[in-house]
Amino acid sequence: MQGSAAMRMVLATGRRKTAVARVILTPGTGQVTVNGRAFEDYFPIEAHRKDILLPLELTNTLGMYDVRANVKGGGISGQAGAIRLGIARALVEIDPEYRKILRPAGLLTRDPRMVERKKYGQKKARKRFQFSKR
Repeated sequence: MQGSAAMRMVLATGRRKTAVARVILTPGTGQVTVNGRAFEDYFPIEAHRKDILLPLELTNTLGMYDVRANVKGGGISGQAGAIRLGIARALVEIDPEYRKILRPAGLLTRDPRMVERKKYGQKKARKRFQFSKR
């Protein structure tokens, strides 16, 4: 099954905060492009690049697939998390055995944390205006 499954293109979606990433995994040399730009240009921070490549490192498929990601919304950190989830989901679609590696590492879980909305009569979501007794 591994041979036939590895020869196709796989599309997966990843989300984090308000960022949404559409990830396409194709058999290749390990080239990563984000929104048509080089991976290193789009994510200048090393921690984000490592975070994105984590699913590929854990499954020992680092040089086997080309990753094309279209990501929009959110900030740089949310986009990195969305791409990571997309890659992890695509890898599980390629080979269900990868689930045993990725699930314990927490890479298949969608992070549900979102920004809390601002409430009326307050400065921010929880911060209040200064209280004055007199």
